[in-house]
Amino acid sequence: MSNTQKKPLLSFWQIWNISFGFLGVQIGYSLQNANTSRILSAIGADVHHLSYFWLAAPLAGLFVQPIVGLSSDKTWTRLGRRIPFILGGAIVSALAMFFMPNSEHFAQLFPAVFFGAMMLLFMDVSFNVTMQPFRALVSDMVDESQRNKGYSIQSFLINVGAVFGSLLPFLLTWWGIANEPEAGQKVAPTVIWSFYIGGAVLLASVLWTSFRTKEYPPEEYAKYNNLEEKENEDPEKVSFFTLIKNVPNAMKQLAVTQFFSWFALFLMWVYTTQGIAQNIWGTTDATSNAFNEAGNWTGVIFAAYSVFAALFSLVITPLANKYGRRNVYVVSLILGGLGLLSMLFIKDKNLLFLPMIGVGIAWAAILALPYAILSSKLPAKQTGVYMGIFNATITIPQIAAGLLGGVLLSALGGTAINMVALAGVSMAVAGIAALLVIKE
Repeated sequence: MSNTQKKPLLSFWQIWNISFGFLGVQIGYSLQNANTSRILSAIGADVHHLSYFWLAAPLAGLFVQPIVGLSSDKTWTRLGRRIPFILGGAIVSALAMFFMPNSEHFAQLFPAVFFGAMMLLFMDVSFNVTMQPFRALVSDMVDESQRNKGYSIQSFLINVGAVFGSLLPFLLTWWGIANEPEAGQKVAPTVIWSFYIGGAVLLASVLWTSFRTKEYPPEEYAKYNNLEEKENEDPEKVSFFTLIKNVPNAMKQLAVTQFFSWFALFLMWVYTTQGIAQNIWGTTDATSNAFNEAGNWTGVIFAAYSVFAALFSLVITPLANKYGRRNVYVVSLILGGLGLLSMLFIKDKNLLFLPMIGVGIAWAAILALPYAILSSKLPAKQTGVYMGIFNATITIPQIAAGLLGGVLLSALGGTAINMVALAGVSMAVAGIAALLVIKE
């Protein structure tokens, strides 16, 4: 006879506190997405090699998230099982954010590009250490009846963080911070101060979650998930390869769509600044004022797609209930693909907001619907590790895009905006794949 009990229902602010740290993490992640290519180009990286530097993120996620998921599943401390990883990753993330835009100042130790790449790697590893447990923490703490609210609040905080992080360099120019490198320097002060502010907010928000959220101790967690009869089972005896072999079918079905959608996102993040700098501002000089204006505008339009994503996330649930999650997923991805493809033809920076509507719709769907499809299929005792394994469907396509980026750029004439258009094609293919492969 099952002794499972419902988890206590949480107030809005208790659920908010669980995910509040994700706000700061996403600010840091968005600053990285919008400014990594800008920083690396300024300190000497060639545009044909940019995708190789960006491999740090998916490689970190591929290996780190399953390890962190497996470790946190069987970790119990005074702080909890997930929070030690969240807090530790946040501390390293904040330090890496301080050092990366200052890479040129460590040239006496390492070449600036090498040091910047190392800080990018540290940043990505620590972001992954922090991000993965946040997904599992909602599943651990929130009752099934409040699960949609838990993930919707998390999605809202993610998008608010993305807006702020993406806009920060642009906003700092309004506050009088110089947007061109000072004499003898290569990275604009707006970028440097953005990373300082982002790192501080990241650490502060994670500390808030860490000290305002009390995770269930092992006995309570077992009671809420009917694990008493298995409490003597040693989780280490379940091999990682056995877990891989037994992944839910829903994860396998989602993998095809995940590949093409995250392949597209990677290309968009890597090449948008260079693409619009050349296509609209008419420059490839990474230290010029025009290029830095393009870099700031990349942050603005990335913030715009996060705003559209936040708005669309409010209606995803009723749309999915009426038309089906798969159908909403399909249409959203195709709209995102058309948006990215249209950027090839836009010569006015203000018109770039139009494609971001489609990109935002796709981004909201990518953040929410795969997890909604998958969440009910995961065993409670192995939620963390399976969330980590699922992350491979995000990281592997990015690794593929990173390895192929330089080759594809050369094949498309060396023009970065063509890579953004290719991202649009890939996103549309993801939508078609969702229609053909995913079963509800």
